[in-house]
Amino acid sequence: TGENIRDWLHVEDHCEAIVAVLEKGAPGECYNIGGHSERANIDVVRSICRILDKLRPTAAPYEKQITFVADRPGHDLRYAIDAAKIEQKIGWVPRRRFEEGLRETVGWYLENAAWVENIQSGEYPNGSKRIIAGGRLYEAAGGSRKPARKMGGFKKYGN
Repeated sequence: TGENIRDWLHVEDHCEAIVAVLEKGAPGECYNIGGHSERANIDVVRSICRILDKLRPTAAPYEKQITFVADRPGHDLRYAIDAAKIEQKIGWVPRRRFEEGLRETVGWYLENAAWVENIQSGEYPNGSKRIIAGGRLYEAAGGSRKPARKMGGFKKYGN
C-alpha cells in the first residue's frame, strides 16, 4: 500500500551532517542524522510523479504507472529518527526542505540519464570513496596521494 513511513533527507544534507560529525563530534559518540521529513512511501512516489509530470510530461500522468508489490517479511511500518543530539551538540540541521530536495534530485537524474543507464548496465565502476560537502572534498584515507589533513577515516582537501 506504500503506507510505510520514512524520514527523508537529501544526500548532500546527509553528507554535510557526516562532515559536521567528523569535524565537531566527540570521539566515540553516536549521532542520529534526520531530515524532519517523515513521509509515507506512497506520498513520496506521488510527489515524484507530479515533478515528472511538470519536467517530462507524457500523454498520461506518471501516477497511472504506479504498481504495488508485496512488502518483504518483517518490513517495518515506520522508521523514526530523533536527531536532537546532532542539532544540539553539533549545531547541524538540514538545509533543504523535502520538496526542494526532491525536485533537485529528480532533476539531477533526468539531466544525467547516461549515468543512470551506465549504472543499470553494470558498467559503472565500483563506488567512489569521495564525498563533497560544504564545498569541500573528502576522500577515504589512503585513496589519493594528494596532501591532505586526515579526519577520522577521511582526508580533508581545501579549507
